[in-house]
Order: sequence, then structure tokens, then C-alpha cells
Amino acid sequence: MTTVHTLAGGSSGNALVLCCGDVRLLVDAGISCRRVGAGLRELGLELADLTAVFITHTHADHISGLRTLLKRTDVPVYAAEAAGRDLALRLPETSGRLEALELCCPVSLGTVEVTAFPTAHDAPGACGFRFDTPDGAAGLLTDTGYVTEEAADILPGVALAVLEANHDVETLRSGPYPYYLKRRILGEEGHLSNEDCARFAVTLAEHGAAEIVLAHLSKENNTPAMARNAVETALSAAGLAPALSVAPRDVLGEAHVVQEASRCRG
Repeated sequence: MTTVHTLAGGSSGNALVLCCGDVRLLVDAGISCRRVGAGLRELGLELADLTAVFITHTHADHISGLRTLLKRTDVPVYAAEAAGRDLALRLPETSGRLEALELCCPVSLGTVEVTAFPTAHDAPGACGFRFDTPDGAAGLLTDTGYVTEEAADILPGVALAVLEANHDVETLRSGPYPYYLKRRILGEEGHLSNEDCARFAVTLAEHGAAEIVLAHLSKENNTPAMARNAVETALSAAGLAPALSVAPRDVLGEAHVVQEASRCRG
């Protein structure tokens, strides 16, 4: 059985664990090592049980706990080449531990095949991931201003998708953020809105996604109800009804079981 748990899924900190047999992958460490460890223990795991850490990009809400984690484990760290260079500058602890990922080229860790693909975000080497397992595939797409061509090519066919639903556009525009920050979030290297997420959720559901988890919600510019309603409305209009949920911001999320779906990426 392959499971995915979010350890934290808000715009202030992100971490996710995928488990498939003896393979346990931590994706991002944007919360404290203490919190990562506590989440793992709730799953019956320890830091030492991790097979590897995959990093989407080097913003603090995705790597803030990585320095301490690397002091307490000897796991390798996988990141796209540009992100790896940035990590090496920021965290000397990654020396000798970094494994560069070639974008759109799968790498195998035991029974799990991981494919990184570029996202549109203002961080070097920012990427999302597709995880192919014997039970089916899971995908992660957050921190992107739009759905890149590579994401649109690689993610269809996943059984489970964790998608960014960062903001409600009108709430952001009318909210207290300064203009430059609103412009950044709404820009092509910013974050996916609820509506953009909804459109891609429909595409993935049409290609067999059985479950969609909404993540990376802004605390100030969104609510779980708004995000869920936007995506649910689009899915319903398309005659689709995958399981839909919102990742908790600060606590361990429920177990999302990867069920077999079409392996087609077309």
C-alpha cells in the first residue's frame, strides 16, 4: 500500500510524506525538525526511517527545518540542479548529501520512480513531483504561477494529486497585502488561484485521478471553504466527483491511499 500524509500544508510551512513499503520519502521540510519528527512518530516512523528528502524549492516555508534534520539523519537530499546549488550556498550541511535531479527524467528509489518537473515560481530550480509506485501514481504541484507545460504533460494519469489552491483572487485583491506582494502572488511566478487549481483538477480527474488534496492555502487570502467550493463546483460542472479534501495547515493530515489509475500521461 502507498500512502501520502501532509505534515503541514499551509502557506507558512510545508512537508509531506509518501510511504511505499520500505521507501519513505519526505517532500520538503518547511516546518521544524521537531514537528517533522512528531508527525513521523504519529505514523509509527522515526527520522532514521526516511529514505530520502526531496525539495521543491528553497523558500523558507519549504526548507526551514532542513538544517536540523540533516544534523540528525544521514539521508540524501534530492533537488533540481539550480535548487541544489542554492541549497549548498544556504546550508553547508547539504555538502556531500545532494543528488541533482534532471527535470522530466525519472529516478528510482526502490519501488518508487520519481519525476521532477519545472514549476513557474520565483525560486531557482523550483519543481513539482510525480511519484510512480506499484499501487499507482501520486503528484504534487504547488508554488507555481501557472500550470507549466511539463506539469500538464507529466501529471495526468496520477491517482492522487496534491494541488495548490493558494488564494481567492478577489479576496487577495481587496485584502491588506501591499501592492508589490499582490502583484507577485498573481504573477506568472507566483501562486495558483482557486480557479486555476480547479481547472487543472478537472483535467486530472478526466485522466483518472480518484482523489485531489488542496494545499498551500493562504491564511490571509483564502479559506478551506472557498478553495473547496471553487474546485468542487468546477468538478461537478464537468460531471466528475473525485474525493476532495483540504490539507490541514499545521497538523498531520489524514492518510491518502494511492489507488491504481490510468498510467497514461497524454
